[in-house]
Amino acid sequence: MKCLITILILAIIALAALLVYEIRFREYQNPWAQAQAQKESQEAAEAALRAESEKKEQNAADSGVVPLISDEQEDSLESQANRLALQYDYDGAISLLRSQPGYDRNERFKNLVSTYESTKAGCSPYPIDQITHVFFHTLVWDDAKAFDGDEKEAGYNQVMTTVSEFDSIITQMYNRGYVMVSLHDMASVADDGSLSTKEILLPPGKIPFVLSMDDCSYYHYMDGDGFAQKLIVTDDGKVKNTYVEDDGSISVGDYDLVPILDTFVAQHPDFAYHGHKGVLALTGYEGVLGYRTDEVYKTREEGRITMYQNAFFEANPDFDFDKEVADAKAVADAMKAEGWEFASHTWGHINPRQYTIEQVQKDSQRWHDWVVPVVGETDILIFAFGADIGDWQPYTYDNEYYAHYKSMGFNFYCNVDSSVKAWVQIGPDFLRQGRRNLDGYRMYYSPELISDLYDVDTAWDSNRPTPVPKM
Repeated sequence: MKCLITILILAIIALAALLVYEIRFREYQNPWAQAQAQKESQEAAEAALRAESEKKEQNAADSGVVPLISDEQEDSLESQANRLALQYDYDGAISLLRSQPGYDRNERFKNLVSTYESTKAGCSPYPIDQITHVFFHTLVWDDAKAFDGDEKEAGYNQVMTTVSEFDSIITQMYNRGYVMVSLHDMASVADDGSLSTKEILLPPGKIPFVLSMDDCSYYHYMDGDGFAQKLIVTDDGKVKNTYVEDDGSISVGDYDLVPILDTFVAQHPDFAYHGHKGVLALTGYEGVLGYRTDEVYKTREEGRITMYQNAFFEANPDFDFDKEVADAKAVADAMKAEGWEFASHTWGHINPRQYTIEQVQKDSQRWHDWVVPVVGETDILIFAFGADIGDWQPYTYDNEYYAHYKSMGFNFYCNVDSSVKAWVQIGPDFLRQGRRNLDGYRMYYSPELISDLYDVDTAWDSNRPTPVPKM
């Protein structure tokens, strides 16, 4: 019993001693204080690195050695390179970083280049003859005004697409892996006019397609029917639309295909291969891009002025033709800088084979004289009415229409063929491609022909009148 009591007394004394030690001698480890200490240590280390970097830069400056790029420049260059790579321009991204001073000693850039090279190695060339081409007309912004039961409603219902439908279409196509490419990504043209195909490298699951828009002129007959008024360049350099509100005021925003697609690509850069967007097929007889730039607006020649143009002059007594052309050119230049291209849709929106070769030559000259000065030269011809200058067989110089258009510098020719997913014909000196119309008529009567692109039921605007009139 005495031993047991002794053991208990010793245990109590040991516990008491341990308690005293914990209270009086052991330092309390505050977790917040520990985190603060780590933060201060990290900040001190970063400050030391900055001081060392500044010292190196100063030493380099004193010795006359060119300093390496700054951290801010590195961040900016990495951002630029990443965007290039995101748009599948891996060679451009690699070249950008490798061209920087001190690249051989820049582990950050070398790691990025290694990543780009690895991603490129996983890409495959897409068959050029399997690339599809879709097109739209001017988009309907206000359904109630376009589909108001007047004599123009049927045409709008057949060949136009609404803004809500377009939003759904491009979103669905993006989600399915589609990527916009240029006709010039598909083939190159030598100085002698001969043509050779190019290579479009894309990661698995990506599908290239060409997008075009017909008649981006905002014709007079469309006034008041729920369409945009024109394209402009805003103070911050963006291309937007103007829209005339019911009270006559002018709003600026994304009211049609061009700014809508610009905004979409800004949010989804990988939708645009090498930053390339769509092709605008332009006529000229009422100007381009919403600007009245044709000859008749300058000369006001009797016998050529339409009732719409007379009404325009009456409503705009201070119209300045030279300023109009300059403003239109500024828009076209801004669009080209953002990846857009232009094509001829013929000056007078004609089907060439319904005219004599002399009449076609006159039409081409007018396009060259009054449209080219605004949008620049182009080698793309997109036929109006979905027409063509030949049958399915390759063009030859025995075809006087082809001989004429080739002499005018056209190398790429587009008709309309929605019966197949893709139709591309490559000749020795031309590339010919069929286009697929994504409008009310196609969606209503043959949605199965475009089901590879998007689900029509999801895109369909419930405000569109049905049945869509037959053509």
